Parts: sequence; C-alpha cells; structure tokens
Amino acid sequence: MALWAKAQQLQGESLRQVHAVYGNHFPIEVRHFLAPWIENKMLTEIDPENAEHYQYAANFVETLIKELENKAASMETEELFLTRIKLQEAAEYFKVQYLNNPMMLIRVIRHCLGTEMALVKQAEGVIGASPVHQVMSPSPCLPRNNLEITQQIETLRQRTQETGENLRQMEQEHEAFALEYHELTKVQASIQHVQNNPLTQSPDVEKQLRAKKESLAQKVNQRVVELLKTRALLAEKHKDTVVGIGSLQGRVLDDELIRWKREQQLAGNGVPFVNSLDIIQEWCEALSEIIWQNRQQIKDSERLRTKFAIDPPGSVDILPTLNTQITQLLSSLVTSTFIIEKQPPQVMKTNTRFTSSVRLLVGPKLNVHMSPPQVSVSIISEAQANTLLKNDKMAKGDTSGEILNNTGSMEYHKSTRHLSVHFRNMQLRKIKRTEKKGSESVMDEKFSLLFQSKFSVGGGELVFQVWTLSLPVVVIVHGNQEPHAWATVTWDNAFAEPGRIPFVVPDRVPWGQVSETLSTKFKAATGRGLTSGNLKYLGSKAFRNHNAGDNPNGIITWSQFCKEPLPDRNFTFWEWFYAIKKLTREHLRGPWVDNIIHGFISRNQTVDMLKLRPRGTFMLRYSDSELGGITIAWHGENDEILMIQPFNTKDFTIRSLAESLIFHHFLHARQ
Repeated sequence: MALWAKAQQLQGESLRQVHAVYGNHFPIEVRHFLAPWIENKMLTEIDPENAEHYQYAANFVETLIKELENKAASMETEELFLTRIKLQEAAEYFKVQYLNNPMMLIRVIRHCLGTEMALVKQAEGVIGASPVHQVMSPSPCLPRNNLEITQQIETLRQRTQETGENLRQMEQEHEAFALEYHELTKVQASIQHVQNNPLTQSPDVEKQLRAKKESLAQKVNQRVVELLKTRALLAEKHKDTVVGIGSLQGRVLDDELIRWKREQQLAGNGVPFVNSLDIIQEWCEALSEIIWQNRQQIKDSERLRTKFAIDPPGSVDILPTLNTQITQLLSSLVTSTFIIEKQPPQVMKTNTRFTSSVRLLVGPKLNVHMSPPQVSVSIISEAQANTLLKNDKMAKGDTSGEILNNTGSMEYHKSTRHLSVHFRNMQLRKIKRTEKKGSESVMDEKFSLLFQSKFSVGGGELVFQVWTLSLPVVVIVHGNQEPHAWATVTWDNAFAEPGRIPFVVPDRVPWGQVSETLSTKFKAATGRGLTSGNLKYLGSKAFRNHNAGDNPNGIITWSQFCKEPLPDRNFTFWEWFYAIKKLTREHLRGPWVDNIIHGFISRNQTVDMLKLRPRGTFMLRYSDSELGGITIAWHGENDEILMIQPFNTKDFTIRSLAESLIFHHFLHARQ
C-alpha cells in the first residue's frame, strides 16, 4: 500500500500530526492529488545540502509545477472547481517561492513524507526504518521547529499582503476624500461669490448651493470618520505585524543562528556538524523581504497622514514609533547575518598561508551585490575584542598584527544564491602580544580575526557598517608550541558559554564534560572514540589518582589539564594525550579502528590481564613514560610479563606496527 494511503488511515493525534505538517508552503491538496507521482520521484537521492544536486532539484520543481497545472486543468467538473483553484494557486506559489530555490521545496517535501513514514511505522509497531524512510527522514533536513518557522514566515507574508491591500484601499479612500473636499471648497467659493454679488444671483441659487454644501460636508465628515478608523485599524495591524516579526526574528537570530554558531565551534573539536546555514538564509531573506515591505507600508501611511492632516488634536500617532522599530529590526537582521562561513585556523602559525570566508545571508534579497561591498580583515586581542563589543566600533588602526591579502570584494554566486567572499591567501606576518603574568604563556593568549564591511541598501537610504569576530585564535611561531595552543583552543571550543565576555571560559569543569571532549577529539582524528575503560584510565591520569577516574562529576582544573606536569614526568596530561592522538592518527589509525590496540591502560592492569591469558599473548598499550609512544607487552614463555621499549613516530618511519611486531617476535624466538 502506498505511503499516502496508509497515512490517511491514521487515527487521532497521529492523523492530526500529518495534517499539521502541511500548509500554504506545501498544501495537503497537492500531496493528495499527486501522491503516486511525489512518492515515486522522492525516492531519488537528492541531497538538499549538496550544491551539486541543485540542477536535479530544479528539474524536479519544474516538473512538479507542470504536473500540478496538468492535474488542475483536468478537473473540469463543478464539484472540483475549488480544488482546481487551489492547485492553480499552489502552482503559482511554487513558481514564486521555489523556482529559484528548489532545495527548499525538497526539504519541505522530505520532511512531510518523513513525518508520514515515522507515524505510519509507529502505528504499525515497526521498530526501525525502511530505506525509504532513511531517504525521507525529517531530520536533519527540516526538523519540526524549522517547519514551524517556515509556517510563521508564511503567516507574516499573508498578513503583509493583507495590509498592503488595506493600504491601497486607504489610498483610494484618501483620493476620494480629496475629491469630495475639493468639491466642497468649490461650493463654498460659489456661495461666497453669490454673497458678494447679491444683485446678479437668484436667491434660489444660494439656497441650492447651501443644500449642496451641507450634503457634501456630511459626506466629508463621514469620510473623515471612516478614514480615521481605517488609519487606526491599519496602524494596529502594522503594530501586530512588527511584534510578530520581532518575535520570529528573535527565534531565528537568537536561537537558530546562535545554535549554528555554537555547533560550528564544537565542530572545531570534531563534533559532527550539519551545516544548516542555507535554511537559515532562507528565513533571513524572507524576514528581510517582509520587513522591507512593512517598512514601506508604514512610510506610505505616514506620508498619507502628513498629506491629509485630519487627525484631531491630541491624538496619538504610533507610526513614527513603528517606523523606528521596523528599521531597527532591519538593522539587527543585517548586522547579525554577516557570518563567518569558514573559520580561519584556530591555531595560526605566522608566515603561513590560511583561508577563510564570510557570507551576508540577506545580501541577495537586499540587492547588496549590485554594488559589491569590500570586506577587510584584521587581527585583534582579547582586550580589543572586549572594547569592540562595548563600543560597537574600533579605533582606526587599532590591531594586534599585520595580515597580508586581507581585503576582498563580496561576490554573488547565482547557483547557490550566496553573497560571500573567500580569502584564499591570507598570511599573518606580525603579531603584537600582551605582557604575560605568572604562569601565562603565549599559547594561552587568544586573538580573533575581525571581518568588517560597509554597504547601503534602498538606493543609499540606509547605510550599514557590519563586523563579525572569528572563533578564538592562538598564534604560534614554532611547531613545538602547537600542543599547548591546541589545549587552549580545545578547552575554549568545548566550554565557552553563550553571550560570554570574550574569551572567558570556566577554569574548572566536570570530568564528564572533559572526557566527552577528549573522546570526540580522538574519534575525529583517528576514526574511533574512547571506551568507558579508556576514559576511566584517562581520568585517573588527569586527577593523579587511580581511584578518581570513574567520577564524571569530579572537577578538573585548567592547570591539571595542561599546566601541571604529571607525577614524575616532565610533561602535562594534555601533552601526553595530544602526542598519543598524533601518533595514532599518523601511524596507527588502521589498528586502532580495528580495535587491535588496547591503548589506554595502566602497566599494572596490563600485567594482571596478561597473566590470565596463555603464554604468547600480547597487548598494545600507550606508554606512560614517553610522549607519543606505544609499547608491546606479552606473556613470555617463562611465565613472565615482558614490555619492550616504546615505539614512537621515528620508529614507525622505519617499520610499520605490523613489521615491528614480526621483527620483535623474531628476536624473541632467536633468544
């Protein structure tokens, strides 16, 4: 049975949830009358996040619109008249909304069908999902809260269209008022003329004129009452729209965009990152369009009020306040959507080429690309970043270094609808550091790249100066500074809190959070994460206590993490962990992924485990005593547990792990 047929058999809350995912963005009538065609076509693997699939999506949307028009044309009976109108309206809406943005319709349909599939499976009591469900999964392409935003945008669009029509009617009423008022002034002038020339005019003429004046005056007064009422109603509608825009914009910018930025930062630690920026751009573009239209409507309403000054004395005019509010919303939207799409490297070595890119999400809709803005890049210190946030501007030339190739023009890419600039050949030539105190080192010092631009919209009516800061950057000059620099970056990425003062992070963190970060980092670098046993061992190392490793609520400090040397060692916990991660990534990835390397286990545990195994059993464990070392421990023929000198990167450039195992087995056999 087809998916849509099964969905229609759902009952109660499940059926209500199916109806809830449809709306003007994708009418349920379209789903119903094109059900077989949609289900057949949506089996095709079109990835809405893959720019290479854009043309496939565009062809799908064009064909869908043709199918809709053909289906509507085939509905000739009187009973299907309203349905035919609905499908025709949907086809027109799809042309406007999705022809230039086919990926959005793909996301919408995938979400709708994915929701249906999930509810049908739930009703059937089936655990798991079929391949069809995997193709049409509602997450992460368009989660429910995302669809709610899309529906709210559609509601605001309809409300804006309604107030636009109200404004046009009000303009016509003002024009009618102007004609009636002009006619009244003409009659008054005629009466005055008759009064000034009584001998030349008949008394009946003045009587007729006065009767006409009285009738016109009543009409004009009634028109004034109606106009005042219309003005007030329209102003209230605009007020409600502005409130709705503010609420939705807050959700998009303060929730979704901030979440995207946080996920982008966590991706710096290896957390999987689903890039939903194109979806957020859709919302921001829609908001900019709605804001601009309402702003124009409010300005037109103000113009009418000024031109026709009929408001009674003492009346309150809320339009100037609404104009200020809507302009502020536009300003906030523009300045908040100047985004670093590709972050610069967070550990940055001087005199080394690096790349980065920035994007203006609302640029295309506001036609900013018609006069491409310049973007400049500079590097600033933590203190300078604080000053910038407080004052919203930087003193000219107030930077902490010199960057080559640090300017570029934003370009509009039609296929992706991105307005962006990609810096491909930047290079940090010089860096100015602050004075260090106590145990501080240059690898603790955080900088940030400042991207700035200036452009105008509306024919120069509004000028925006925008800026955005990169994630914290640690600048190094030597490769041996890299491990500590990555400790600073890793801690910041993991534990930065929303809305923080740049670039403050907590000094003390629960071990459970630290261990999760370490496992994520290790998996991103080597292909496999850490087991609970691995993490317990790491915890005992970090706390310098063999019994403290399995307490996720235990607090570990920044100093314990990367400042204080491990007992009887000349290196820190982080240096030890970082060296192992580097060794595994470069030389041991395959054996680690295949679970051949036990790795994180103490010497005593190794001895205890091997004693319980047959002679000849061996184990691979990371060295406690040497940075970036792995050792072979085995149960010898004389029942002793032997451990050989650890292998390191230098050794693996000569022999692979497998070759080393064979070589040492050969030596042992000869002995």
